[in-house]
Amino acid sequence: MTNFTMKKTLLALGLAALSLSASAHRGWLYPQATMVEAKEPWVTIDGAISEGLFDIEHVALRLDAATVTDPDGVVTPAPAGYTGRQRATFDLKMAKSGTYKISLVSRNVMASYKDKAGEAKRFRGSEDAFAKEVPSDAQELKTTYAHQRLETFVSANKTSDGAFKPSGVGLEMIPLTNPTDLRAGETARWRFQLDGKPLPKFAFSLIPGGVRYRGVLGEVRLETDAKGEVAVTLPAPGMYWLNAGFPAAQAKGAAPADAPAVTRRYSYAATLEVLPE
Repeated sequence: MTNFTMKKTLLALGLAALSLSASAHRGWLYPQATMVEAKEPWVTIDGAISEGLFDIEHVALRLDAATVTDPDGVVTPAPAGYTGRQRATFDLKMAKSGTYKISLVSRNVMASYKDKAGEAKRFRGSEDAFAKEVPSDAQELKTTYAHQRLETFVSANKTSDGAFKPSGVGLEMIPLTNPTDLRAGETARWRFQLDGKPLPKFAFSLIPGGVRYRGVLGEVRLETDAKGEVAVTLPAPGMYWLNAGFPAAQAKGAAPADAPAVTRRYSYAATLEVLPE
């Protein structure tokens, strides 16, 4: 079991400097409430990319491809919303009581190669565009497939677990404790898996919002056990950003000269709320 307090959170700054730059831009989904108790419950979901967690100060996160998994496990496109310069948003009517999962999944390709004339070329785009635009006989082709998943969770009137069934594709976090009922001082349990298989000894981080008021990032590094699970005693109340990547990020210049022709990278991030005791 992992126990930590806000004092330890501040001490983790040294780790933060190594693993996640304080000036990095991060994409996030932000629910205006994680538990809504009402006769006709609605919740507003914001999406943005920013340096300061949950600060609206850079660019909007496009939510056109976002999906909503309802308490029965039914997946539908997110409602149409509004996209501004620095924030995108939509309102979700929660017709069923229980817990919903809001997800934004993207699959992109980065590639370098030489055409028939020997000229160096680069590509960055979707998998479909890659198949159409990059010649199948491209020379010296090096390709990186990136699978990214952003999530958050909200509940209407009660909690449930029907929305937590994993897709089995990419890097995923499966809540073993309902993510809309997290309380400071209590224990939360999570499982990480990659393409449906548990990730033992897998490192990830938890960062509280409000960086601008602390002046430090406050990242806490955690690790799963042999079953790909972790038990965490939750810190002070607030909104948190859970972040994970596979394989682990390398320092600049650490990539070997004989890097494989095809690599795959996965990332996962979720916005979670920790309530008072």
